[in-house]
Amino acid sequence: MDRKTKERTAPIASVGADAGQPYPKHSITSIPAIAEEINDETENLDDNFDMLEETIRRMQDPAYLPTITMQELFENIYQSKPPVIQGLLHTGAYLLAGAPKIGKSFLVAQIAYHVSTGQPLWGYEVHQGTVLYLALEDDHQRLQERMYRMFGVEGTDRLHFAVWAKQLGRGLDEQLERFVVEHPDTQLIIIDTLQKVRELGGEAYSYADDYQVMGRLKLVADRKNICLLVVHHTRKTPSGDKFEMISGTTGILGCADGALILQKEKRTDQTAQLDVVGRDQPDQRLFLVRDQERLVWNLDHADQELWRAPPDPLLQQIVSLLTEERPRWQGSATELCRELQLDFPPNSLTKRLNVKAGELSRTYGIRYEHGHSRTGSKIVLTKLEMTT
Repeated sequence: MDRKTKERTAPIASVGADAGQPYPKHSITSIPAIAEEINDETENLDDNFDMLEETIRRMQDPAYLPTITMQELFENIYQSKPPVIQGLLHTGAYLLAGAPKIGKSFLVAQIAYHVSTGQPLWGYEVHQGTVLYLALEDDHQRLQERMYRMFGVEGTDRLHFAVWAKQLGRGLDEQLERFVVEHPDTQLIIIDTLQKVRELGGEAYSYADDYQVMGRLKLVADRKNICLLVVHHTRKTPSGDKFEMISGTTGILGCADGALILQKEKRTDQTAQLDVVGRDQPDQRLFLVRDQERLVWNLDHADQELWRAPPDPLLQQIVSLLTEERPRWQGSATELCRELQLDFPPNSLTKRLNVKAGELSRTYGIRYEHGHSRTGSKIVLTKLEMTT
């Protein structure tokens, strides 16, 4: 078989069919990209083919583990989504736990309303989007009374309710994903409560079972890039760590991206404490007061002020570069360093901008693109139309 025939019949590697966890998209370079990179590095065609063949062979090995170096990590751009509620809810699977009848459903209804209308909650910035609220312990009449008492009759088409849904593993996953497909601007899905959607099997759940339940919900949240907030109960047994009071094993919290615990000292109190932990936000404690007429929770004070990152001088320089007359800039990293009068290497500039690409888009309305070609690297900065 000649070399050209051999090259045409080279098998394409499978990407993760046998893995328990899907391979990250950035971990495996496409065959054309590999070939182009190799061609850039050497003029020897025989060596090129041998290197390509070796790469394919390694990727086909069942024991192949895709990895990425720290250097490669900073050479990639990973698009991030803004928080649903700054400092409280981000993309991923979250728990809201508390004792029965403590006011959890009123709190999630309040969160749902604010996200669907875009109104700030307790001074925290809210990113508006469609909300699905599975009020599985209510009916439409009770929901109507509750929402009227809390917010009056000024409704919104971005807040959807359901009082029935299927269970996890029996169609709920597909129902949630279908809703997001039909409403692509979905920011938040609330499930009230977890017990209503988990498969029947008694109360004696293992760590593995609890982890799997939250894992399925997290998979939906991650796949659709939304926040999924699950209402759950706490145990009566006191604990040194409030988050250990979440009903079930630690597998539930272990798999979640964050959790909120709502507590009162006495059930008759109109004050409560909300503790917040998460992977994407600092731990904090909020002290709430309930409005007895409207039944909404108001913020009395926070244990400490939420830390906010100061403005990045580099991003502010990028902003000043683009104007209405020049909404687009294109060139090499070296040219951008020269235009901004920066005193650090061009490769450091591209790495910093790769990390800050999401912030540059969300906060300043500038799309950053970075690519490589045979003539070198190219940066494209485009001023976007910001929507309110």
